[in-house]
Amino acid sequence: MNTATLGPAQRAEALARMAEQELDILVVGAGVVGAGTALDAATRGLATGLVEARDWASGTSSRSSKLIHGGLRYLEMLDFALVREALKERGLLLQRLAPHLVKPVPFLYPLQHRGWERWYAGSGVALYDGMSVSSGHGRGLPVHRHLSHKRALRVAPCLKSDALVGALQYYDAQMDDARYVATMVRTAAAYGAQVANRARVVGFLREGERVVGARVQDVEAGGEYAIRARQIVNATGVWTDDTQALIGERGQFHVRASKGIHLVVPKDRIHSTTGLILRTEKSVLFVIPWGRHWIIGTTDTDWDLDKAHPAASSADIDYLLEHVNSVLAIPLTRDDVEGVYAGLRPLLAGESDATSKLSREHTVAHPVPGLVVVAGGKYTTYRVMAKDAVDEAVHGLDRRVAECVTEDVPLVGAEGYKALWNARARIAARTGLHVARIEHLLNRYGSLTEELLELVVADPSLGEPLAAADDYLRAEAVYACTHEGARHLDDVLTRRTRISIETFDRGTRSAREVAELMAPALGWDDAQIEKEVAHYEKRVEAERESQRQPDDLTADAARLGAPDIVPL
Repeated sequence: MNTATLGPAQRAEALARMAEQELDILVVGAGVVGAGTALDAATRGLATGLVEARDWASGTSSRSSKLIHGGLRYLEMLDFALVREALKERGLLLQRLAPHLVKPVPFLYPLQHRGWERWYAGSGVALYDGMSVSSGHGRGLPVHRHLSHKRALRVAPCLKSDALVGALQYYDAQMDDARYVATMVRTAAAYGAQVANRARVVGFLREGERVVGARVQDVEAGGEYAIRARQIVNATGVWTDDTQALIGERGQFHVRASKGIHLVVPKDRIHSTTGLILRTEKSVLFVIPWGRHWIIGTTDTDWDLDKAHPAASSADIDYLLEHVNSVLAIPLTRDDVEGVYAGLRPLLAGESDATSKLSREHTVAHPVPGLVVVAGGKYTTYRVMAKDAVDEAVHGLDRRVAECVTEDVPLVGAEGYKALWNARARIAARTGLHVARIEHLLNRYGSLTEELLELVVADPSLGEPLAAADDYLRAEAVYACTHEGARHLDDVLTRRTRISIETFDRGTRSAREVAELMAPALGWDDAQIEKEVAHYEKRVEAERESQRQPDDLTADAARLGAPDIVPL
């Protein structure tokens, strides 16, 4: 299969091609659902376009808990169908579609009551494992196990002795959510989809009642394109209602935003060999292994302020620290927090006032001819949502279209990954890189690692780590621009890498080095480098200021103190 590169030239060409021909399907929004929809449509042989107003996954899909999971808590709500569907998808991703990106992760559930709780929680976890195996794709993970008080403390010495009487340990899976979406966009492009980020839909083309295309503004270079399509899929998540408003008609359902925040702390601040899952009065709290760090989350609160830059307040941070410290022998403080990020879940608006009670099911609708809307759902079930959206769009095409095949279409980098993993010591010897570096690359790029290593061969200095973020090689900043569609410094520090949340300086010490690496690939002059660095520093300061504010309103106002990056 041809591996698509998403550099500046390919972006310009994609916009031009979309404007020249009528597409079968134009997807609006390149989060996980939009990217999945573009891949589904392209692999059915449809002429497909994908446009995104900002960067791939720049909304909800880069700010999740980074878990691929069945949703253990939905069993308690008796939502067996959702859990069964999600467990099947989890197995597909682990075993077939993205083994280079999706990895098993263990979780410990502390028991606080003797007798009945072990039976009650154990029955739920046993059912969870059973449903996974019965899906036909659940054999890639170990089954749960019961631990005594002593054994649980051996696995997780960080826990207070009196915080548990025993524990259960079970497995789910995790991924880097933004990297997953970028990889899926590349996969869609490899199968013929035309894709462009920084391309904002500003209106729809109409013929009578029918939507026949979209007016798309090139946010980078200026200008506007009229892109015609037989069907348009609105996959804009928490922006669904805003996108619907562009056609001047009310949607058939509404999407409500729920804010979830996460903290990132260094690995040595929590002494444990396993992740943790804890009950709170409103939801559940995860402590998730993340490389040399832990991710702690999440909250679940209504949000009706700025959707592009949801802000974490001081109250949000205190809430997470208070709950995780209730079980930790050595409590965390504000000084332990390296990174903070906030995201918005797109929940289907229902009768409940509490966002934690709103549905994680998804809905597909055809509000006007030529326009399909898909909303709701959860990251793990994106492929099912994409299939349903394309199935609905196909009804509006006047020809027979192939059935969905994405269950058997691995993402780019998956093919050959396991063979390269087995050969990682030889690759390290050949390249002069430490084997740990090769493992890092293989688990981020899979078999596409060879493309990245070619950059290092051409310029050995790219094989050095970034000075202030040594988990990442200099080559990764260049590759993000030449192959993965990165257009700005923020794209690389926040989404192609996770430097913005994995360093105490939030990426400011890496900003200039990364910008200078990006400059040749993107044609930046010294003035643009300065602009990118200054913008990033302002963004970080605005986020820090928002996190000092007592509530959502003041945090939102502080975060909006840093404007979005200006066009080139």
